[in-house]
Amino acid sequence: MTDAMAILNNPFINKGTAFTMEERKRLGLIGTLPPRVKTIEEQEADTYALYESKSSRIEKRHFLMEVFNANRTLFFYLMEKHITEMMPIVYDPVIAESIEKYNERYLRPQDAVYLSVKHPEDIKESLQNVSADRDIRLIVVTDSQGILGIGDWGVDGVDIAVGKLMVYTAAAGVNPSQVLPISIDAGTDNETLLNDPNYLGERHHRITGQEYFDFIDRFVDTVEELYPKSLLHFEDFGRGTAARILDKYHDRILTFNDDIQGTGIIALAGVLGALNISKEKLADQKFLTFGAGSAGMGIAKM
Repeated sequence: MTDAMAILNNPFINKGTAFTMEERKRLGLIGTLPPRVKTIEEQEADTYALYESKSSRIEKRHFLMEVFNANRTLFFYLMEKHITEMMPIVYDPVIAESIEKYNERYLRPQDAVYLSVKHPEDIKESLQNVSADRDIRLIVVTDSQGILGIGDWGVDGVDIAVGKLMVYTAAAGVNPSQVLPISIDAGTDNETLLNDPNYLGERHHRITGQEYFDFIDRFVDTVEELYPKSLLHFEDFGRGTAARILDKYHDRILTFNDDIQGTGIIALAGVLGALNISKEKLADQKFLTFGAGSAGMGIAKM
């Protein structure tokens, strides 16, 4: 692939028709794009019009993912302009439907890393193959055992890591070239997936116990070796593993579990906000936590 094609096929640096004539000359892009230079504002207006033409929310999401896969600059400019409207499309709740249709609609890996618990020897090579020379500062990893409210979705749940990192960039300005979504495929106990000939993950029931936790140890050690300045965010792990993993590593590395800590933080913020209005004391309140899963225990601990 020529340098010009490599640039146009790299979503982290591709700007499409927004490359100026000076940039096209400097980067060797003369002749590779239509002659008209569009501003990013013009690109956004055209792209948003196409987005609005889609007839369903899932089609809107798949259209946005096409933009994401080709041009991160345009995608996040568009997201910033319409963040309230598009956040439910790229993440919860529409992402659940996307995960359920992942096998049928798979086109690109979306710069995610796919790891198998059966092959711990491949962890380092897999991470390096995807991250290449990028300065990774934020990792979202999932084993997809507890995806949103839809349960165990095996390798298909990788979309949750991709989507959560979109939120980090759109809402908090994290550089999209410095993030890395990761799927840990430990198998699945979802019989529908196991019986689906199109399923793209490991076709066996979930690996549990010491083999699983040994893999997590090796994974964390490798992440710390390759990306020592990164935050490791655990997302949608099962209730039997999430707290155990967090308890083991939270004092050792820079880590965060969204389902436990994130939910707890948001619940506490809501309580403190209500107390600011009511002028009552925290110590005088009684709380009921409905359920003792990862989120419920995270709220209780916070």
